[in-house]
Amino acid sequence: MLKEIFTQAKEASIDLALLDNDTINQVLLAVADKAIAETDTILAANAKDLNRMDEANPMYDRLKLTKERMEGIAGDTRKVATLPSPLGRVLKHTVLPNGLDLKRVSVPFGVIGIVYEARPNVTFDVFALCLKAGSACILKGGKDADDSNHAIVSLIKEVLKDFHINENAITLLPATHEATGALLHANGLVDLVIPRGSKRLIDFVRQEASVPVIETGAGVCHAYFDKDGDTEKGARIINNAKTRRVSVCNALDCTLVHEDRLADLPAICAPLKESHVLIYADEPAIAMLNGNYPADLLKPSTEESYGTEFQSYTMAIKTVTSADEAIRHIRRFGSGHSECIITENRTTADRFLAQVDAACVYHNAPTSFTDGAQFGLGAEIGISTQKLHARGPMALEEICTYKWLIEGDGQVRPK
Repeated sequence: MLKEIFTQAKEASIDLALLDNDTINQVLLAVADKAIAETDTILAANAKDLNRMDEANPMYDRLKLTKERMEGIAGDTRKVATLPSPLGRVLKHTVLPNGLDLKRVSVPFGVIGIVYEARPNVTFDVFALCLKAGSACILKGGKDADDSNHAIVSLIKEVLKDFHINENAITLLPATHEATGALLHANGLVDLVIPRGSKRLIDFVRQEASVPVIETGAGVCHAYFDKDGDTEKGARIINNAKTRRVSVCNALDCTLVHEDRLADLPAICAPLKESHVLIYADEPAIAMLNGNYPADLLKPSTEESYGTEFQSYTMAIKTVTSADEAIRHIRRFGSGHSECIITENRTTADRFLAQVDAACVYHNAPTSFTDGAQFGLGAEIGISTQKLHARGPMALEEICTYKWLIEGDGQVRPK
């Protein structure tokens, strides 16, 4: 049964190759309009999912849909419709001495599988990007969001039917482990798999899959407040990175502070009080924060405090003696996602930007900006932390591949 589903998706991907960009854009706009028109239906399905999850679960916020979030999702879908088509772009063109005309042209992957957890907004994002990039998508969502995903996919299929487009351009697999395993081994039918979720999920997909995988890694993000950092900027950046939305992968997990600036730590952490952020701090930092930060929100750090993606109103603090020590700490505990430095020293900033090995490295700006829409890419399909093919926010260009087109006039290769 599952093999038949994959085969149907492959056939749909061939049909998509015949769609023109104007039709694709009309479909996306229709999906956005229908999402708004049927918001109550989707929210009702989402409520069923939410009722099965403890509100204290860090995934609850990711799972939750609201009218405001639906408006944002529709806006992102419309944004994708306004973007130039990523297909048919000539990436390289050369004419050889023998007259052969070579072009490297962007083309669809074909069938893209997504394995993700309790994030129903991903269902909209993936469909919009894959359709715009000419690929069919196979979705393997988690059981936590199953009602939401079914409602969304049903909505999208209705729009595809209205446009007489093969409905198998989007497929939602059963929320079972068996379906995940089948997807990861659908060689010849699925061209690419992208996991989105916890480190455990990503590690499982990477280790298990026999089809190509692009990792969208967990985000263990740091902010380094340098000895030449501006206190006001630091407080604003760290608060935004930590509290804007704690369950997302670009949220701040650890603040590194130069020992010469420990006296500024109470001011830097002051905005965090409003959100009741729990802080695990090392001895120098906790000594400075005692009496200046709520005692019930201040605890001594341990080795486990570092390298943890909290996904909650929790943050670690580590005192360092130099920018080099901060870089070493990030190299040890970071996940290659997003890191930032807060400093007015251009030389120090440049060294940090050059030496920190992450997909996105910031100077005097929070890691919360690591997002495809914020980068002007439209909705994203994930944040890649690997170095092959794509790195950082993945949008239209990153979910295309290319092929060579060669025009000749009877040339043959010499023996």
